[in-house]
Amino acid sequence: MDGTILLTGASGFIGTTLTRQLLADGNKVRGLSRKEPKLPPGFTGTEEELWKHPNFEYAAGDIMDKESLHRAMEGCRYVIHMAGFAKNYSRDPSVFERINKNGMENVFDVAQQRGIEKIVWTSSIVTLGPTDKGQIGDESMPRHTERYLTEYEQSKTIAEHEALRRAAEGLPVVIVLPTRVYGPGQFTEGNSMARIIDDYRRGRFPFLINLGVNVGNYGLVDDVARGHYLALQKGKIGERYILGGENASLKELFRMIDQVTGKRHFKLPLLKFWPMIVGHSCKLGAKLFGIYPPITPGWVRTFMVDWAFSVKKAETELGYQPTPLREGLARTCRWLEEYHRGH
Repeated sequence: MDGTILLTGASGFIGTTLTRQLLADGNKVRGLSRKEPKLPPGFTGTEEELWKHPNFEYAAGDIMDKESLHRAMEGCRYVIHMAGFAKNYSRDPSVFERINKNGMENVFDVAQQRGIEKIVWTSSIVTLGPTDKGQIGDESMPRHTERYLTEYEQSKTIAEHEALRRAAEGLPVVIVLPTRVYGPGQFTEGNSMARIIDDYRRGRFPFLINLGVNVGNYGLVDDVARGHYLALQKGKIGERYILGGENASLKELFRMIDQVTGKRHFKLPLLKFWPMIVGHSCKLGAKLFGIYPPITPGWVRTFMVDWAFSVKKAETELGYQPTPLREGLARTCRWLEEYHRGH
């Protein structure tokens, strides 16, 4: 695309992959970050010096600081706003709304003042809420519950309402909703599905939460990143696009991992009661001793409801092409093997 693209969250899990794709297509990218980005743990790709690419420019700044946003957007035509707070836990729950909603509003305000031609904002599939058993949701599905399973879900839903309102008033924003994103790139909390995949294949996470019957939608990181780029090129202002892949239950996901690794792994089906006890214990440990919790009650609850969605709208309007889940898992497991050999 002609013109510099400002990318917030460029050094994150999806952001790193998107940066690589944008640069490979000859785009000029300016990455907003509080710290100068470095190659992340587990990163694999042809660009060993990704952040030293001649078409990449680092912009020091923070989405909570409008002055730094003004500096970062100077000379840019487009903005892809991916930065957010997507952790399992924060001692201060208000940080979710401050970053995910107020930070988004800061980006929108400055983009409007700077005359940015198009904005792509990363929301989340959780804003649509869980799906009923046997239902396949899409972008037109109304949220049928006011209950939020996590602070993250609540903050992104509130932010999305504001984004849609701003779009209706003329802000040139397109909204993308990633599902459960997995795949090669980083081995961090942002790639939590890769951690689950890795723990299962190594015998460290044999647990089928709620017997493993609940369905999720899984999108390969390369596809989800490309979906952001397609949304910038072809997305309609004010529209939402689900970026994901196939729907599968946890039991089916683990079975596919067995198939692509050629090894059967032990599985322990658990009723809802036991995972919730562990989640509450981890959260209590975080409050009392400051130990960051690997899981929380909200995290457990998200795996005990269905999140089955269709990506047909993105396929039809954007040309989005999701990778089959089995193929994506095979790539991920090969990358995990390489990662552990090098660490």
